[in-house]
Amino acid sequence: MPIARKIEENLKRASFIRAMFEEGEKLKKLYGADKVYDFTIGNPDIEPPAAFNEELKKLAFNPIPGMHRYMSNAGYPETRRAIAEVLTEESGLAFTEDYIVMTVGAGGSLNVVLKTLLDPGDEVVILSPFFVEYKFYIDNHGGIFKEAPTKTNFQLDVEAIEAVITPKTKAIIINSPNNPTGVIYDAPSLKELGDMLKKKEAELGNDIYVISDEPYAKISYDGVKVPCIFNYIDNSIVVTSHSKDLALPGERIGYLAVSPRVKNLPLVMEGMTFANRILGFVNAPALMQRLVTHLQRERVDIAEYQEKRDILYENLTAMGFEMVKPSGAFYLFPKSLIPDDVEFVKTAQKFNLLLVPGSGFGKPGYFRIAYCVDKQIILNSLPTFQKLAREYGL
Repeated sequence: MPIARKIEENLKRASFIRAMFEEGEKLKKLYGADKVYDFTIGNPDIEPPAAFNEELKKLAFNPIPGMHRYMSNAGYPETRRAIAEVLTEESGLAFTEDYIVMTVGAGGSLNVVLKTLLDPGDEVVILSPFFVEYKFYIDNHGGIFKEAPTKTNFQLDVEAIEAVITPKTKAIIINSPNNPTGVIYDAPSLKELGDMLKKKEAELGNDIYVISDEPYAKISYDGVKVPCIFNYIDNSIVVTSHSKDLALPGERIGYLAVSPRVKNLPLVMEGMTFANRILGFVNAPALMQRLVTHLQRERVDIAEYQEKRDILYENLTAMGFEMVKPSGAFYLFPKSLIPDDVEFVKTAQKFNLLLVPGSGFGKPGYFRIAYCVDKQIILNSLPTFQKLAREYGL
């Protein structure tokens, strides 16, 4: 066999998102980009804030001697200190640079955390709908994923999570604001989750970590604030990136932050710094670390995203599509107009409308719209959504 059996099997189950994105590229070549409405991939269309370009110019015209050399495996101390300062403000806990590791994006962070925590056969709970790569990341490190549903409004269902916890449960991955729903998990449900986990840890004699995947944490609307996970769960770890809040997805710059309340904290941090090295990520890019050091309080103009959300939400619900109104991120997750969401998405494709089936996120019967695209594309797509709705009798 030319490649590993596991990889060959995984290729068959690979992301619907990428598959639809690639299909979109083909259609654009056939019909022209202006006649294809591609809502498949969460690739920010907003430019980074002006402060990013100012920092970039400073480093370009006033380079720091040795600025491209190797660094500590955890990353530059000054960058980690800047992050720790903001986390201390947000949580009220005493964060220091020692609780931060700079990583190659949120995906790098997740793999570092899972590599550090998991023994073969350990279980990780993921909540449907979920980002599909979680399954592969868990498998990378010998773990086994267990799925727990969320409620009908996509908020945490703590009873459902408790039902799948076993003596082998090592971690739970949550994602808020959520991809694909845009839902922000509220503070009462996070407190309920924290209380339940304390009970289960005492009952099982094991530590259970909550890994909070938060690349959208600074993208929230209508005055809704994303609750700080560190205030509700002691054994908590945040993994994140600046792909969305600073619109830097191609730079792959992120970090992981471990709660000061985590048990055996020095050993956990030592393990994560070591895992960062042996996984081959080694360090987040030096230039990007230096750039984001002074940008921890910056973010893109989210008013643009909110306007796009409102255009789509108001028009699609008026057509008869059903969905939970998202409070963050840049996704809508409506119900499919037929039970077979894959077939529904194929029908949409006939109208040059590119969507992602909910099955790709472990939630059949829905589909995802990524509205981080040009506003004019959204406006031009509305008659096409109307045709799709009529196709199914709305």
